[in-house]
Formats: sequence, C-alpha cells, structure tokens
Amino acid sequence: MASFNNQFVQPAGMKKWGMGLTGVGVVSLVAGLAFLAFSKDEHSATRCWAVLLHNSVYFLLVVNAAMFFLCATTLAWAGWTQSFRRVVEAISTLVIPFGILAFIVLMCIVYGHQHHIYHWVDKEHVAGDKILLGKSGFLNPTFFTIWTVVTIGGWIFLGRNMRKLIREADEAPMETGYAKKWIFKNTVHAAFFIVLFALTVASTIPWLWLMSIDAHWYSTMYSWYTFASTFVAGMALIALFVIYLKNHGQLPFTNEEHLHDLGKFMFAFSVFWTYLFFSQYMLIWYANIPEETEYFKARVWGNYRGLFFLNLALNFLAPLLILMKKGAKRNYTIVTFMAVLIIFGHWIDMYLQVMPGPLGDHGSLGWFELGIATGYVGLIVWLVGRALEKAPLVPLYHPFLKESMIHHT
Repeated sequence: MASFNNQFVQPAGMKKWGMGLTGVGVVSLVAGLAFLAFSKDEHSATRCWAVLLHNSVYFLLVVNAAMFFLCATTLAWAGWTQSFRRVVEAISTLVIPFGILAFIVLMCIVYGHQHHIYHWVDKEHVAGDKILLGKSGFLNPTFFTIWTVVTIGGWIFLGRNMRKLIREADEAPMETGYAKKWIFKNTVHAAFFIVLFALTVASTIPWLWLMSIDAHWYSTMYSWYTFASTFVAGMALIALFVIYLKNHGQLPFTNEEHLHDLGKFMFAFSVFWTYLFFSQYMLIWYANIPEETEYFKARVWGNYRGLFFLNLALNFLAPLLILMKKGAKRNYTIVTFMAVLIIFGHWIDMYLQVMPGPLGDHGSLGWFELGIATGYVGLIVWLVGRALEKAPLVPLYHPFLKESMIHHT
C-alpha cells in the first residue's frame, strides 16, 4: 500500500488561482469599506455589512458541514469514507479562519449599531416594540456575543481535537486491542461535536445570526432549512476536491463507488432542502397570516422575484433532473458541474435569507457581492490545498481502511 504517492503537494496553478481569487476578495473588501461602509448613504453602508454577513456566515457553515460529516460518519462507524477522509478534514480546518472572520463581522454589526440589519440592537426601538421587547431576553448584544463565542470556540476546539486524534492513524499499525479503544475514543469525541452541532447549527445559531434579521417573523423549520442548505453545499465542496485529487492521480482507493455515495448525499439533501422549503412556504401561504406572509411577500413579489425562482431551479429542479440517475452520480464531469451549481445555488438561497430584511427593494447582485464571494472561494482553494499538504492523503493504518478499499454500492 505504501508504494503510491501518498503526499499532496499543492500545484503552482492551484496556489496561483487560490491566491489570485483571494486577492480579488481583499480588493473588493477594501473598496467596499471605503466606498460603501463609510458612505453617508445608509443603503450603501447597510449593503456592505449585509454582504459581509451573508458571505461570512454562509461559507463558515459550509466548511463546518465537513466536520459534521466527519463526526457523523465516525459515530456510524462508516468505514467507506476513509479513502478520502483527509479531504473532509482539510476542509474542516477552515472553520478556524472563517470562524474568526464571521465573529469579527458579527461583532462589528452588533456593536457598530447596524440597526438596519439587526433592529434589536437599537434599545429605543426595542422599548417601543412589544414583539422585540418580548424577545429581548435572548435578542440582546450580551447573549448574542456569549453564545457566538461559545459556538465558534466550541467548533474550533472540538474540531481541532478530533483531527489531532485521527492523525494517530498515520503513525504505525495498531494492535487489535488498542484499535478498539482508539475507535471508541474517536466515537466519544465525535459525539461531543454532534451535541454541540445540534445545539447550534440545528437550533439556536440560525435564529440569532440570520432569522433575527427579520425579528418580527419566525419559523420553526428555519434552523433545519439552514442546515440542509449548507450541508448539501458542504457535500458538494467535498466532492469537488475529491474529483480534483483523482484527476491528479491521487486517492488511489477512492473510486466511482465513493463518488456515487457523495452524489447520493448531494441528491438526497437537495430533495430534503426542497421538502423543508415547500413545507415552510406552504404552511405560511395556506394560513395567510399577515405577519407571517410578510417574509415571503418581499421575496416572491418584490425585487427578488427572479432570484426566488432561480433558487428553486438551481437547488431543486437541477439536482432532481440531473442527479437522479445512477450513472450521473458516477460521472466526474456531471458531479463537478452539479457541485458548482449547488454551492452557487445555496449561496443565492442565503442571499435571499439575508438581503431583503435590511435592504428591502434596494438589494442587488453587483461587484461587491460577487467580489467578496470570490475572495472566499479563493481562500477555500488556497487553504484547503495547504491543509492537504500537512498529512498523508490516506490514513494507511486506520482500522477501517480495508472497508473503504472494498466499498461497493
């Protein structure tokens, strides 16, 4: 098994593209701060911070989905992932820089009194608003900050510990007794992360970071909706890097069987996202209660109408029609195309979650929106490449590696 090249060296082209796209993001950020954030026009300043909120939260949740996948498959003792597990680990390392960036953006919005984004930061407004006053127990800067610190800090700490533990599979063959204890230790560490994930991404964090933008509106499905959106984008990102490495002659034990399973995740969670989208929309439409329909009114009949239906086409129709067949999920070109489409589609989805609240009909997809997103894409390409260089691509001494090598669907 040790005769193949098990060490990744980031190609010059990959590094060049990563740093180049990151550079575009940095230039966009500087220009945005100069011409938008410090502008006397309230719409321009709000647009700047809303765009930073949208991208920082979206890409953080997408890379954090990789750690969720890593821990969920560890709990399930799913050995089939071992042949490409290092890709998942590498993506999960981005929780550290992306978490720090998201924290900075969130704190600037809350303590910079960007009340056009979070209305609840304006104490005078809250005092005269019964709904916001009733939610002030958790919609306040102190609670928001503490829970954000606990959340991002917990993701970073538990994720780092999990990756450190997994690296023992590179050191030497494990005796049966030690291997059992090591697998159990992995399972316990994974369980801690899953519990934190359930208390944050699957419940409170979407409420605080995103749903509180429209603080008068709420949905009991919102957190699951956000989870489904960012998880399917995370699976698409994993698939892209797996295909990239396969095309460069690495990951020898990963084959079309593994790609098929990644494609099934992309297909299944696209359908799951659609189910949540429809359930949330249908109930609100059917009840026709003004304070509930206001949320969708701005998105379906306002300036965002085109993006609303593009969202459905990209995230429901395309995966359903293209990824349904078995052969499509085993085709590198089709899976690559669909992975890019899904990541972009759910970026649009979160754009629709964030922008209409603070900007109303003044939202647009311009140079700043696309420039910041480009910068995050560049960081992903560059930093994942660096992370892949730091460990062997295949954990040769993992007790479940053989299961991955003979994996068949």
